[in-house]
Amino acid sequence: MPVQLLEEAQVPQVLDVIAVRAWCSLALEALGRDRAEIDAINVYPVADGDTGTNLYLTLESAHQAVEAVFTGLEAGPEPAAPALPEVMRAMAHGALIGARGNSGTILAQLLRGMAQVLAADGAGEGDHAAGADADALRLALGRAAEAAREAVAHPVEGTVLTVATAAAAAASEVDGDCRAVVRAAYEGACVALDATPGQLAALSSAGVVDAGGRGLVAVLGALSEAVSGEAAPVRHRGAGGHARVAAVPDGALLECPEDEGAAGPAFEVIYLLEADDEAVARLRTRLDALGDSLVVVGGDGLWNVHVHVDDAGAAVEAGVEAGRPHRIRITHFGLGDVHATHASAPRERAQRAVVAVVPGDGLADLYTEAGATTVPDRPGEPPASGELVDAIRRAHAREVVLLPNDAELRHTAAAAAEQARSEGLRIALIPTRSAVQGIAALAVHEPDRRFDEDVVAMTSAAGATRYGELAVAERQSWTMAGICQAGDVLGLIDGDVAVIGGEVRATARTVLDRMLAAGGELVTLVLGEEVSDEVAAGLEQHVRESYLAVDTVVYRGGRQSALMLIGVE
Repeated sequence: MPVQLLEEAQVPQVLDVIAVRAWCSLALEALGRDRAEIDAINVYPVADGDTGTNLYLTLESAHQAVEAVFTGLEAGPEPAAPALPEVMRAMAHGALIGARGNSGTILAQLLRGMAQVLAADGAGEGDHAAGADADALRLALGRAAEAAREAVAHPVEGTVLTVATAAAAAASEVDGDCRAVVRAAYEGACVALDATPGQLAALSSAGVVDAGGRGLVAVLGALSEAVSGEAAPVRHRGAGGHARVAAVPDGALLECPEDEGAAGPAFEVIYLLEADDEAVARLRTRLDALGDSLVVVGGDGLWNVHVHVDDAGAAVEAGVEAGRPHRIRITHFGLGDVHATHASAPRERAQRAVVAVVPGDGLADLYTEAGATTVPDRPGEPPASGELVDAIRRAHAREVVLLPNDAELRHTAAAAAEQARSEGLRIALIPTRSAVQGIAALAVHEPDRRFDEDVVAMTSAAGATRYGELAVAERQSWTMAGICQAGDVLGLIDGDVAVIGGEVRATARTVLDRMLAAGGELVTLVLGEEVSDEVAAGLEQHVRESYLAVDTVVYRGGRQSALMLIGVE
């Protein structure tokens, strides 16, 4: 969202949905600007130089969730703005599912704590323009600090928890409107941040402030600007803070003193977990015995689990016993982003690799068999740029072809490509808009030819493939083909709704006929788990009988957002 929304005439007197949307954008911008600085001062609990990046990726996921709420309502037949509870829940949920690292996980819980107050009954429900007043904001900041401490197995002072507590305390002591409350919270956080070196030996020895606390100050500064319309003044210049930070070269990392954090567990394990409260309580006890830096955030059946351990397998197994873990991420502190099952010795980089976003397990297997490194695109959980960068790193190649396979991911993929290029890799982003275009590109991929020639061939193959899909309408809406009702089967061609039907087989046939009217040699069908083999067989027969010399290939895509993906080459 453009920051121009913060023109004086639009500055809210309360924390409303416009302010929250602006807060997300400004916080993401601030963390992007300060990411390298925050990474550089990351010495506790592990000096792995990624706190700024983890906070940025967590906030990026929250920002995407908030924008999705606004986009969904603005695109409806009667455009409307969402209510504050809806936006706050989306922000907290987005942070939860995208939380990265110790700092990102705690940030997700801080946002969840605020949402518990601001999304409660009466906090703006049905009246999004009113928003939350100063009293509600004070309570929200207090609940955020409490929730973060509750999520950490062994809270340590001199960290982001201290900064959050100080911010809440400062907010609770000031009179005035929301602008006064958020400014007090920001200034209280700045004072607490400058004091962190005196509370934690690792920070004092390195001569820096706490990295997680520094990130929270950036987020609170963005909140202050969103509510007041004025940029928050930089006040965190305490002794031992920025004096040393300013001398750190870009990309350099400060070493953690040997007596604090240098000999910790070997792995960081993070996963989302679907489980009930009792199972999570047992999981906390078990993981606490396995390692340290344990943070478990979330609730209502969905949790984000973070822990540092030597036995990564045991940490994952504990999650399996508690419920259903997914989006499992294991990082070896000594080697960077690798899976625990990989050999520990550094391996030679391949010359070229393909990284692709895929919308289902079946397609993931297909792409993997073709030699690609895959990134899952789960329904309602699009990958963030950090996940694409991680996949590029896992591919471990000098040259990488990136296939986003979704028009909505073009900016995310571009950001990931730019980040990878800054690390010295040669990246080509082919703007595939569907997984069927990615299949066509992958089919002509030849790693032994010159990079530019390979990219041109793959781009040509993708561009020569028309793409369509079948989806179910979630609500009444205006489309290019007329008004659809909730439950209608929509047939999309090249991204636009072309057919509105009531049944999958008939709608798919109509879409195929329209796509093949311009000619074609090969039809690709990727079936979602709801589509039967009988439907696929009927479509194959229809193509065979109606279009001579046109072949059809069918793949099972598994669980994906679309009922069916269709490609015509």
